[in-house]
Parts: sequence; C-alpha cells; structure tokens
Amino acid sequence: MAELLICRDEEVLGGTPVFSGTRVPIRILFEYLGAGDRLNDFLIDFPSVSKIQAIGLLERASRDLSRANDEAAA
Repeated sequence: MAELLICRDEEVLGGTPVFSGTRVPIRILFEYLGAGDRLNDFLIDFPSVSKIQAIGLLERASRDLSRANDEAAA
C-alpha cells in the first residue's frame, strides 16, 4: 500500500516524497496538522490528495512510530 501513498521521483519536486499522483509533498499534511488545522482543511486546500491517501499516510506513520517505540523499549 505504501507505493499507493507516496511517490519519490527526481522529476517531481526533485525527489521530495509526494502523495502518489500529485505534486503535494507529504510533509505539508504534517505541517497542517502541527499548526492545528483539521484534515478537512488540508483536503480542501489540496483537492488532488484523496481522503483515503491522507488517512492511509497517517495510519502508516502511526504504525511506524508505534513500532519504533516498541523496538526502543525492548
């Protein structure tokens, strides 16, 4: 599923990770949320990103962070 969420291509923003099929860097979603904006605000401002993509990325980040935390505690 990761390949459906994130694309890295030197031809697109110099290889910056973007949501697949868009030119929207994934970091922008985290910047929005970090600033206190809602997911819907992000989706309105970046309509090329689907809600499924955004939620999928957040779920993946959560799993990765949980796994890293579990490994650090072991």
